[in-house]
Amino acid sequence: MSRLRSDRVLSFVLNAAALLCGALVLGIVLFLSIEAAPTIFSGKISAFFTDEKWQPGSERDPQFGIFSMLLASVLITLLAAILAVPVGICGAIFRVFYAPESLAKWQDRFLELLAGIPSVIFGFWGLSVIVPFINRYHPPGQSLLAAGIVLALMILPTIALTTKSALTAISPSLMAGAAALGLSRPAQILQVAIPTARKGIAAGCALGLGRAIGETMAVVMVCGNIAQIPHSVFDPVRPVTSTIALEMGYATAEHKSYLYAAGLVLVLMTALFLLVRIRKGASQW
Repeated sequence: MSRLRSDRVLSFVLNAAALLCGALVLGIVLFLSIEAAPTIFSGKISAFFTDEKWQPGSERDPQFGIFSMLLASVLITLLAAILAVPVGICGAIFRVFYAPESLAKWQDRFLELLAGIPSVIFGFWGLSVIVPFINRYHPPGQSLLAAGIVLALMILPTIALTTKSALTAISPSLMAGAAALGLSRPAQILQVAIPTARKGIAAGCALGLGRAIGETMAVVMVCGNIAQIPHSVFDPVRPVTSTIALEMGYATAEHKSYLYAAGLVLVLMTALFLLVRIRKGASQW
């Protein structure tokens, strides 16, 4: 009887925690929507998404076009994913199927340490190492490429560790059966392990991309902070998160409303990405 009661208490606590988390998310969205209402109902929402110029300080004609910054956020995230996802997945495969136990433990410790480093340290390292290296071959150094490399290093531990967990959760009998059928180790990995663990791998990649699209401090230090459409990976850019962080402290009423609208766009983008991921996972079930 006491065990049944403890199960009910635990279930109540977990449900309450889940409801609280959902309420907090809805509260944040509601707060951003209220603060961004002047922008949403100003009749300039179309220009907000399509204009390329962001010049809030202009006295005659302030411009609040988010297109170039939104494009920069997407491109930085995609570049980070292109760099981090293959390395993270391959590193996890090596850890689970090839690495000796002593090396595997050191790899786990290294990734856990990398995951715990503050973002400002990544930004400082990128500004001191990555930016001068890029500047040596293609000035100015602070660029889309530098931001993508730094973000890739930041999300790499998340992708690698979650992929490792998904691969280690595969039943040993499944891999033994594949070996008994005569499949080589690479064939076992490609035809059995990865398809079986694909949902866990996809979840890890989604978590990494969610962090990348919302990262601020490290990106501010290495991206160049110029609101423009990049024509190459060496051009300076300015993502939405950098704009919010740099300008919220001195923004006026209209300017601040546009910044809240930009934050709301980021939240909705992340929610849309997760919704697509959930629906895709449900369709594969």
